[in-house]
Amino acid sequence: MLNNLSADFKIIFERDPAARHWLEVLVCYPGIQALFGHQVAHWLYCHQIPFIPRGISYLVRFVTGIEIHPGAKIGKGVFIDHGMGVVIGETAVVGDYSTIYQGVTLGGTGKEQGKRHPTVGQNVVLGAGAKVLGNISIGDRVRLGAGSVVLRNIPSDCTVVGVPGRIVRREGKLVNDDSLPDPEAEVIRALFDKIQALEAEVNRLKASRGVVPAVNTHRLKQKDNLLIENFLDGAGI
Repeated sequence: MLNNLSADFKIIFERDPAARHWLEVLVCYPGIQALFGHQVAHWLYCHQIPFIPRGISYLVRFVTGIEIHPGAKIGKGVFIDHGMGVVIGETAVVGDYSTIYQGVTLGGTGKEQGKRHPTVGQNVVLGAGAKVLGNISIGDRVRLGAGSVVLRNIPSDCTVVGVPGRIVRREGKLVNDDSLPDPEAEVIRALFDKIQALEAEVNRLKASRGVVPAVNTHRLKQKDNLLIENFLDGAGI
């Protein structure tokens, strides 16, 4: 326990340039306070002592805004930066030297029993507001972008962004991961196709009545389509 707390304390000075004095860190950094309380609660939880571990967890949440279930396994050198709104479930595992920003949730989906929370590898960065849900594995040295929602296993050395989370970098190289459905992109694409069909029908009716020359509407349609395609390509849709 003491070795873990010592590593947690040292990592703050390595990763946070605002940390200047040991007393300031002990008194004003909720992350180290939450981890200290969790170490005590986890030890009591492993020895099957009732009530007290959950009471400590509740008290720590009240003071720091960070909720860590006593059953969660937290490695050494973990850095919780700011931390407000962080929630770590009972069967979650966080590897050594990982960084957790505010609003991160390591939770369940509500459909699983037993091991129902994520396992996070070593040296992982969980961006602000990231949600990792279910009994899934996050590999070593993974970076999750702010606000991303991860529902499937992620291999090591990847960068993940979006809702749902998609891999955009693997081992430092850009990738095009089309294996995950993107509901927003699908809706936009469907609307775009519908607009194209309606414009074609309107242009056909106008051309048949001689209201607007067909060649002009065709050129306008080509220009509009090009602008929309450029927008969709730039948004990664």
